[in-house]
Amino acid sequence: MEPNLPDVVLWSIPAFVLLTVIEMVSYRLHPDEDAAGYETKDAATSVTMGLGSLGFDLLWKIPILAIYMGVYELTPLRVPVLWWTVLLMLLAQDFFYYWSHRGHHVIRILWACHVVHHSSEKFNLTTALRQPWTSATVWPFYLPLIACGVHPAALAFCQSANLVYQFWVHTERVGKLPRPFEYVLNTPSHHRVHHASQGGYLDRNYGGILIIWDRMFGSFAAEAERPVYGLTKNISTYNPLRVATHEYAAIARDVRAADTWSERAGRVFRGPGWQPAAKAGAITPATDGTAAAADTTATTAAASATTAAADTTAASAITSATTLTSAPSVSSAPDTLSPQAPAPERAL
Repeated sequence: MEPNLPDVVLWSIPAFVLLTVIEMVSYRLHPDEDAAGYETKDAATSVTMGLGSLGFDLLWKIPILAIYMGVYELTPLRVPVLWWTVLLMLLAQDFFYYWSHRGHHVIRILWACHVVHHSSEKFNLTTALRQPWTSATVWPFYLPLIACGVHPAALAFCQSANLVYQFWVHTERVGKLPRPFEYVLNTPSHHRVHHASQGGYLDRNYGGILIIWDRMFGSFAAEAERPVYGLTKNISTYNPLRVATHEYAAIARDVRAADTWSERAGRVFRGPGWQPAAKAGAITPATDGTAAAADTTATTAAASATTAAADTTAASAITSATTLTSAPSVSSAPDTLSPQAPAPERAL
């Protein structure tokens, strides 16, 4: 029998609207020049992406639900829907969400879906609504739960609860919470790190409700310097269609330009920004050239220093000879110069 569980997202919409309005008003009354804040076009794009995701998710859910129900019917296991089993299912779903989220950062074809959520250079509650239109790549990560006897409706409830929880962590208006909360839960501070584009913050803090998974699996980073939001290479567009598809288009261009099938596979299934060894090495000559230039400069400097040393030694010898001729009682020895050639700068 299908469990009768509430639609958490639907019930939360009034709270989403109210909290967003409060956050907007707070920026009006108490501006923060350092915060990313709000920008009208950016917020409108985020809301549009959220509304679009609702429609596309309905389409994707048809084949996904068919697969889930097929697996559920095949497994002999059944997890009853009780208050304590729901808590365990929430915990398990959050664990698999961590790996789904992590996978969508390190596999490029999955990143093409998730990059939508990171494409804003702002960080506010409307950013939480900036959802992808191609979420069909998420379902395989939750198959183990279905195989263990979790009903697809119960899984959908847990996913909705996880999504609703993450709404409030998309804000700069909440600082760090007391240490016990920061240690266990995903908080605004942790999620600001996740949305940052600085090198030390990239691919960190994947947790949905709990941050303990990141602490356990080595992907945790605490908030230190102020985050800079967006992508390492921002797309600079408010066109929802481009926001939704720009990375897929980039993958298609890279696959067309690839020289081998292994490179084509890498462009799709390796991490974002991956380059094959041959093409990555194409950057090397410029680096080697810089190093060679530095070596040449160092050699020239060393030769100049040696010449100068020889001239100085010769001049000192002539001076000493003159001194000995005019004043035999005074002994004068030339200074010995040991010039050191400057070390070449490290080519970066």
